[in-house]
Parts: sequence; structure tokens; C-alpha cells
Amino acid sequence: MTAKTRSYIYPLSIIGTLFFSFGFLMWLTGILIPYFQICLDLSNVQASLVAFASYIAYFAMALPSAWVLKHTGYKNGMVVGLITMAIGTVLFIPAAYTRTYPLFLTGLFITGGGVTLLQTAVNPYVAIIGPIESTAQRIGFMGLANKFAGILSTAILGSIFLFDADAIVANVSKVSAAEKAALLNNYSLKIVNPYIIITSILLVLAVIIFFSKMPEINETGSEAGEETATVTHKQSVFHYPYLLIGILALFFSAACEGLPIDGIVIYGRSLGVPYEEARHFTQYTLYAMMAGYAASTILIPRFLSQQRALLLSSVLGIVLTFAAYYTTGVVSMYCLVSTGFGAAMLWGTIWGLAIRDLGKFTKIGSAMLLMSVVGGGIFPLLFGKLIDVNNIKPQNAVLVLVPCYLVLMFFSGKGYKIENWKLEVARQKSKVKIQKL
Repeated sequence: MTAKTRSYIYPLSIIGTLFFSFGFLMWLTGILIPYFQICLDLSNVQASLVAFASYIAYFAMALPSAWVLKHTGYKNGMVVGLITMAIGTVLFIPAAYTRTYPLFLTGLFITGGGVTLLQTAVNPYVAIIGPIESTAQRIGFMGLANKFAGILSTAILGSIFLFDADAIVANVSKVSAAEKAALLNNYSLKIVNPYIIITSILLVLAVIIFFSKMPEINETGSEAGEETATVTHKQSVFHYPYLLIGILALFFSAACEGLPIDGIVIYGRSLGVPYEEARHFTQYTLYAMMAGYAASTILIPRFLSQQRALLLSSVLGIVLTFAAYYTTGVVSMYCLVSTGFGAAMLWGTIWGLAIRDLGKFTKIGSAMLLMSVVGGGIFPLLFGKLIDVNNIKPQNAVLVLVPCYLVLMFFSGKGYKIENWKLEVARQKSKVKIQKL
């Protein structure tokens, strides 16, 4: 192990802890959707607002997060992010006692804002701290921590929040209005103690990060600290076509990564699978993603380039999406779950291809990339709506993933290569002239 590699281990171990912390909360959405659907008596599309409230925070708070990081630096920005997350999680306590959905959504939005600040800091930190060509590999290790946290949260809290959920749903339909209210009021309090513990842990992590000795990173130059030629002539973040196309790709990749987790339980219910069985499929998707992250750490960049891995993942996603469409019941659910393997490679590969050589625009580029993650909130709403209006064949809803993967195929094949708008236009004109000749 080289000295440079050893220097990565300490900060990356801390970053891994942060990936674990926000993974524990963000991947819990797949459990919170059916939980709120039961205790607040919501439709599929109304319940999907849980994902929307979390992901819209990425869009709303990404640019402010970049401004915060400009003034605080990466490490202190992480501290602020953790404290913001704690403010959001503590709101779940009064929301549970009053059974108030808007207050739950507010808590989710604030928590998502804290996660946005955290991710605006940690993703470029992981990308810049080592060679850019192995960004996907490092993010793969972070993804393992993130998805392992999701597995733990959905297993532990899923067994609490959705315990005996099918019986509760059956009882609610039989009792009077007053008895129904009492039953659901008691059910909503299941969330209180876990979120007290979560809030406390977030605050402890903030203290640990504050007193840690994480190094700040030089984002404007090469590994040697010198300004690179590729960034000196760029006057605006909009002069990086591959970044802007990468933002679009990340928007659609959020659907490919989020739907198999956030939408799998309500999808299973639409196929007639009981809550007690369907709730486990969130964990199955996370297992598939962990396998994908593990594969990325082994394959990228030694055996597969980031671009090649993205292309193969997109093709696999389309094949499995159609498999889910043409099958039924738990088989269809397993096909949708299996898309998680390739989806795990999307984030790191797109990020590595889009964030390269941004120099002084790294923070703003990172924030813009995170804004695009709002797709993870928009597509579950569309998915829930399609399930509500396609009760005869709910598999129609999974087809929303096909155009998403097609966009990713374009980025992996051509979009990531476009480094200059004018040069690309000139190149296309030259091709037309040659064809005419």
C-alpha cells in the first residue's frame, strides 16, 4: 500500500460513516411510504409524496448548499448537514403524536436538505481525493456502506413500522370511525422512539466530524496542486457540456435507482402481494445494489471503464424492465428488484464522468448534479399514479424506466465525450460536408 493510498483511508473511513448515516435515513423511504399510507389513510400517489418531499430538497437546497460549502469548507459543511438532518428527524415526533402529514413531509424535506448539504460535500470529496478514473470505485465502496445502512434500516425499522400491518388494515375496515382513529393514532406512535435515537446519533456524528482531522482538498488543480490546462479557459460552469448532459443523465438515473426501492412495496400490493411479504423486497433491492457496488469496486477501472460500466448497466436495466412487464406477481417484483444490481453503478459512473476537470467550478457542478436527483422524487409520483390508474395491469407502471435507461445509454455512448459546444457543432458540420462530398 502506497503512502498516497494510506492517506485516503482516514478521510474515506469518515466519509463512509456519513454515507452510512444518510443511507440509513434515505432508503427508509420504501418503508415509510406504506407506513404513512396505512396510518394516514392515503392513496398510492399521496403516499409517494414521501419520496417527493425527500428528493425535492435536493433541487431546492443544492445551490444553497454550494454557497454554504464555499464559506464553511467541506468538513464544517458536513457538520452543518448533520445538524440540519437532526432538525428534520426530530419533527417526526410531534408529527406522530398529532398524525399530521404536512408536518411529516416538512420533516422529510428538512432532513433531505441536510442530506443534500452532506452529499454536496462528500461526493466531490470522494471524487477529488484520488485519481478521477477510479472515482466510481471509491464511490462503490461508499455505496456499500450506504446500501448496507439501508438494509439495516429497512430490516429493523420495517419490522417495527409495518409489524402486523395487514391485520391493522383489515381491522380498520371493520371498526367505527372513532375506533379507527384510536387504532391509527396508536399505530403512528411506533415511529417516535426510533426517531429519538436517530436524532441523537446524528448529533453525536456532528460532534465527531467537527473534532476530526479531515484534510481539506484542492479542487482547482491536479493531484500535484497545479492548475490544469483543461480548466483555465473555462469561464462558466455552462461551458462544460458533459456536465450538463451528466445532470440530465443523473436525473433519469435517480428513477432507475429509486423506483425499485421506494416503489416496490406499493407495486407488490398492486399485484396482490401482502404487506408482510412485500416489505422485504425493499431489502432485496438493496442486496442487489450492494452486489452491484461490490462489482464496481472490483471491475472499475481495472476491467471496465466508467463509460463501459454505465452502458452495460443501462442495457441490463432495459432487459429486466421488460422482464418485469411481461411477468406477474412476485416474479415481476424480483425482475424489478434485479434492476438494482446495474442501478448501483449508475451514480458513481455518471458522477465520475460528469465532475471531471471542473476545477474551481467543482462545488457548483456538484450542487447542480445533486439538483437533478429530484428525479428520484418525481418518478415515484408518476409510478404511483400509473399504478392507481392501471389496476388491471399495474406492470404498465414499470415501463416508465425504459426512456430513463435510453437517456443513460446516450450519455455513456456519446454525451460524456462532448467537452466543447462549439467544437461539437463544427464537428457535426464537417461530417455533413464529408457526406455530401
